[in-house]
Amino acid sequence: MLNWEERRLLVKIANLYYSNGWTQEQIAKKLGVSRPVISKSLQKAREHDIIEIFIKDETVHTVNLEKQLEERFNLEDAVVVPTSGQTPEILKHGVAQAGAYYLSKNIKSSKKIGISWGTTLATLVKEYPYEMKEDVTIFPLEGGMGRKQVDIHSNQLAYELAKKLGGTCSYLYAPAMTETTELRERLMKMSDIKEVLNEATTVDIALVGLSNPYVHSTLEDIGYLEQKDMEQLRKIGVVGDMGFRFFNRNGEPVDSSFNKKVIGISLDQLREIKKVIAVVSGAHKAESVLAALKGNYINVLVSDEQMATELLHESE
Repeated sequence: MLNWEERRLLVKIANLYYSNGWTQEQIAKKLGVSRPVISKSLQKAREHDIIEIFIKDETVHTVNLEKQLEERFNLEDAVVVPTSGQTPEILKHGVAQAGAYYLSKNIKSSKKIGISWGTTLATLVKEYPYEMKEDVTIFPLEGGMGRKQVDIHSNQLAYELAKKLGGTCSYLYAPAMTETTELRERLMKMSDIKEVLNEATTVDIALVGLSNPYVHSTLEDIGYLEQKDMEQLRKIGVVGDMGFRFFNRNGEPVDSSFNKKVIGISLDQLREIKKVIAVVSGAHKAESVLAALKGNYINVLVSDEQMATELLHESE
């Protein structure tokens, strides 16, 4: 019995081969595998009745959405999870599972992985399989200290993912957001903090989430943002954030008082990382994701069907 990830991959390969006319060599290069793997996958797709004269599987719809997202936003890869009337929590879990599967299959020779924070990434780490990659080091992309929901902070997720991989991790012994800009400046001069942040800018892969600061906001739940803060963010044109870094609808960093208190890598530094995987669910975040795509911060998008449809509609 094929699981969803295996079925999705077989449909994607079949779609590229039969519908788009790609060669097995071209498909192998895109997916980072050998040509015999593609040949065996096509055979397996036939054995599981995915292929007859045409591709028949409900997954073909999401695979087509993935192809459109990749072409529209110049993405290296897109993974779209079927919505199928699922509750937001179940859908978030499904997207996180897909993100874990994608990372596991694409980690390859990567030695350094950066991870941000949030509930979706916390679920991804929980779903990640145990592997032995002892030469991998995980770096937090921003600080994370406090008493509320420490299980979703970047430091904790770096530790948990390192355990799953049998690797090591570094810690940022600092809050994600300081109370004053003066405190941030003092902390940023500390060698331990400076060194970890420098390393974080050189990771091979960065795992990030995205937030709409106004709807179902974890920033508000934890207490980083109050109502007056959100009103201020609206006035200066903020539509989303990644790792506490706010940006406008064009994906441009917004110069706010909050950004001057954040201990973490900047959006410009994030853009320079070779592979940034954004794992995000919920149509209420579509505007935030679209802005991040305009800012060219993301190379790989793992999301849900409703989100993908909304992104394609809004970008027409």
